Amino acid sequence: MSLDDKHITAKKSKAWDIELCDLRLGYGDTVVLEHVTDTFPGGKITAILGGSGCGKSTLLRHILGLRTPMSGQIYLDGRDIFTMPKKEFRRMRRRMGVLFQDGALLGALTLGENVGLPLTENTRLSKSVIRDVVRYKLSLVGLEEFADYYPNELSGGMRKRAGLARALVMDPPLLLCDEPTSGLDPINAAQMDQLLLSLKQEFPDMTIVTVSHDLASVKTIADHVLMLHNKTVIFAGSGEELYASEDPYVRRFLSRKAVPGKITGIELSSEVRAELDRWISQ
Repeated sequence: MSLDDKHITAKKSKAWDIELCDLRLGYGDTVVLEHVTDTFPGGKITAILGGSGCGKSTLLRHILGLRTPMSGQIYLDGRDIFTMPKKEFRRMRRRMGVLFQDGALLGALTLGENVGLPLTENTRLSKSVIRDVVRYKLSLVGLEEFADYYPNELSGGMRKRAGLARALVMDPPLLLCDEPTSGLDPINAAQMDQLLLSLKQEFPDMTIVTVSHDLASVKTIADHVLMLHNKTVIFAGSGEELYASEDPYVRRFLSRKAVPGKITGIELSSEVRAELDRWISQ
């Protein structure tokens, strides 16, 4: 039985698994990631972890179908997203909720209008139905009373939560979160973690994927962790297994230990240094 036949005949659950099969990802001739193989379990929270520039957001873009891999397959709900008909994939992608790093709210729209935008653009639901759905989604993130506010009237944490409400408005079986706690103070970051855990309880068939390098958040919410380093997967497993890993890089990352060394740079010529010092001292 071929790999495709296996996925077509496999029994499907309500929750979407995400299967990454020997992915090679990049831009042009530049390889960002390779030999990426893992399964993100349906109905669970998976954290994609790693240092800045390691390819976390690149992987997320490919799961969304915004980029095509150099090679390999990505299966959502048992289906290869890059071989299915485009019309079917567009329909599937409409069911994916995305929380962008900065919330990505439109400043000219109220909070309620922002949250209801996917319904306004993709359905023929009446305004009254959309209003009720928006009210419900805002209530999930504690913002029901702020529906008529504009984004610039809200704090950063509130805009993040509003972005989460919009990501949920189509009842997505897949929720993708790009750095959900970045830019938040510790209290608001903890609140975002609790929101994601509450969503996991409220919607047990929803698969949640977060991109993060927030170790406290990952330790709190992640059922499964994929860690990237040196263009490939350095760890895949549960949060408990991550913290028990003996891999030197994983240990250094978790303990926040810098690579020994000192700042180096090119030398300034004596003429340039003298000219700079002359202007600074004026």
